[in-house]
Amino acid sequence: MRVKVGTFNLNNLFSRFNFRADLGSLSAGDLSVSTTITFDLSEPQGFRVRAFQGRLVTAKPEAERATVVQRIIDMDVDVLAVQEVEDIDILNGFARDDLDGLYPFRALIEGNDPRLIDVGLLSKLPLGGVTSWRHATHPESPDQTVFGRDLMQVDILNPGRTRKLFTVFNNHLKSHFVPFGQDAAAGALRANTRRRQQAEAVRDIVLTQTRPNSRFIVLGDMNDPPDSEFLEPFAASSELGLVDALTEPTETRPAKADNPPPPGPAWTHRFKASGQPARYELFDQIWLSPSLAGKQDGSFIGRRTKHGGDGSDHDPAWVELAL
Repeated sequence: MRVKVGTFNLNNLFSRFNFRADLGSLSAGDLSVSTTITFDLSEPQGFRVRAFQGRLVTAKPEAERATVVQRIIDMDVDVLAVQEVEDIDILNGFARDDLDGLYPFRALIEGNDPRLIDVGLLSKLPLGGVTSWRHATHPESPDQTVFGRDLMQVDILNPGRTRKLFTVFNNHLKSHFVPFGQDAAAGALRANTRRRQQAEAVRDIVLTQTRPNSRFIVLGDMNDPPDSEFLEPFAASSELGLVDALTEPTETRPAKADNPPPPGPAWTHRFKASGQPARYELFDQIWLSPSLAGKQDGSFIGRRTKHGGDGSDHDPAWVELAL
């Protein structure tokens, strides 16, 4: 039995914030802004208004969504871990309407992110147990949840539902983003510390949930390269013995020309600061347990056509396993 397993950050699926106001029209000292929303009550469906920091949350642009859909169809993986999805309703609708029922099995549990983005799973194979670790804490901050989104643990079953094939642990670790106006150095330290704490929590949770001979995959958007010191707690754990499945991936197309060019094929995220050369890094990772590593029969990255990305600023990655 051959199974393809992948990861893809969908970049705020149906959750792009684009509320705008003409601040120049406000008089000095007037900081209040009002807006009127009109609903067509003749429509049978209900309505829900969501906001973040005073801005309306609106749908992902149609063109970007269509591009993401095509990239997923082109991948044609059996199990796809996704990040940055608003909620289970959005994931179900996306799978049903945009992907035309390609993935009948879905999972998403609301996480902790104030931007309303969560981790989820799309699968052609039946799902078994689904566990959320959104309430997990770290000893250094016992009164605070360690995962900004969630660590989602899902058992993947064979088509007949008679046995478990493997377990996936889907991640979206702390980003490098520092809000405008905050001290950049202090913000980077906080982000790196949180990512290291999350990596330690991932290690400890996976160790408690698996055995040395268990088949499992740790994957997702790690927001750091595989050799980062902040990912070492799980990536270099001798107890877990994880194997990086994306050391020599096959690109679906050549990378777009750049100066300097990417250092190799193992990258899924491109960032270019003003006046600086672009940085290419493998943020989206797939780590296999020792019992699965020997069954890997290929790895792939769905390469973008534009520097900024195609519908997402991340490229999807996946592996093929001969089970």
